[in-house]
Amino acid sequence: MALSVWLTFLLAAFAISLSPGTAAIAAMSTGSRLGLRGGWRLMPGLALGITTQMTVVALGLGALIVASATAFMVVKWLGVAYLAWLGLQQWRAPAVPMAAATEAAAAERRGLLLRGWMINALNPKGTVFMLAVVPQFLDLSLPLPLQYAVITATLCFTEMLVMTGYMTLAARVLGLLRTPRQMGWLNRSFGGLFMAAAALLATFKRAV
Repeated sequence: MALSVWLTFLLAAFAISLSPGTAAIAAMSTGSRLGLRGGWRLMPGLALGITTQMTVVALGLGALIVASATAFMVVKWLGVAYLAWLGLQQWRAPAVPMAAATEAAAAERRGLLLRGWMINALNPKGTVFMLAVVPQFLDLSLPLPLQYAVITATLCFTEMLVMTGYMTLAARVLGLLRTPRQMGWLNRSFGGLFMAAAALLATFKRAV
């Protein structure tokens, strides 16, 4: 991949990561509850989700998922169900300050890697995006595995960098909310955002 092509893709990757989405909601929600130090495990999970998506696309399974109505619907509704479940969990989360160290917070930290992976891996919109955009940056005269590796590493880098920024912002700004009432409203707000994301994903249709 030529440097000029990679730089163009890098800018596109930053634009994609900066756009509000489920990963950003998850990063801010985690940052507000656990802080950057407690929530950093979400980042490699998000990167693993992107890697999974790119692997699926590179192996040709992504095209099958998009082309097959059944496969597409299975992946989509798994994603919808998971986002709705996250929203319900966030809505019902204990209204405790970010700094409070509890067994529930420790359990949440342990599950962040899987949460990050599922948020990005179970998102058919990501598959559609990769199938539509990534081929434009591939040089078919050069080995494809190396190009896919570079693209995947670039997407993972931008995702982790941007989401760390979202998480840091949430930890510093939203961490000022310390009363149970404030934290309760915060939890319900993020819970509502997850549920809204689930509803939007439910309306997403494959290209015909």
